[in-house]
Amino acid sequence: MTLGTVYLVGAGPGDPELLTLKAHRLLSSCDALVYDSLVPKALLDLVPEHCERHFVGKRRGHHSVPQPSTNAVLVELAQRRRCIVRLKGGDPFLFGRGGEEAAHLAGHGVPVEVVPGVTAGIAAPAYCGIPVTHRSAGSSVTFVTGHEEIDKARPGVDWRGLARSSDGLVIYMGLHNLRRIAEELLAGGLAGDTPAAVVQQGTVHGQRLLVASLAELADRVEAEGLASPSIVVVGEVVNQRVESCAPQPADAEMPIPF
Repeated sequence: MTLGTVYLVGAGPGDPELLTLKAHRLLSSCDALVYDSLVPKALLDLVPEHCERHFVGKRRGHHSVPQPSTNAVLVELAQRRRCIVRLKGGDPFLFGRGGEEAAHLAGHGVPVEVVPGVTAGIAAPAYCGIPVTHRSAGSSVTFVTGHEEIDKARPGVDWRGLARSSDGLVIYMGLHNLRRIAEELLAGGLAGDTPAAVVQQGTVHGQRLLVASLAELADRVEAEGLASPSIVVVGEVVNQRVESCAPQPADAEMPIPF
């Protein structure tokens, strides 16, 4: 049996104009689409009418499609479709479980290709004028997930170690654990007045920016009602913000409603 090809495509951070040309071409010609929740609705308009669509979104507090089910859908589609686009918010290989899906597909003999996308950890701060690196603000930046439960027996993220080893932090999915993350960073040696920022729904309609000290960040986020999806930036780069260089957020909506 000749199997179709699965393309792990990065949808970008939300602004449809940040989609790559290759991703646009594949969306315009695919005959099956498997997509996540953090995908701008405008991109769904690119796929052909005959395209078979499958929603497999995952979000905290909502019903989620288990990863094994998504893997099974991709393999099944490859057995009867020619071009399958697995559309993932941001970049498929950065906290997107794209590596797991690629390995599963390859293990079943399914041809798979990766199409990188613009990640929210760079784009969301940029749309607020915040560079994630700057010569005057250090020589390192760490991209880290804040999604794991910080009190679990063997945490995968050493926040206190990161406080000592990285000049800047870009935290994905960190709002739920923000207070504990900040406490751990402070315990690790970061000063309370370290600049920090939260960007909610970066690059699209509804974008909000909050800038505060690390010690005050969790209280400010709670008081102002910021919500996911959000990116958290911690470090001196926040003080390098140039508001006048920031693009206007797109008049696009995300995520797709359940």
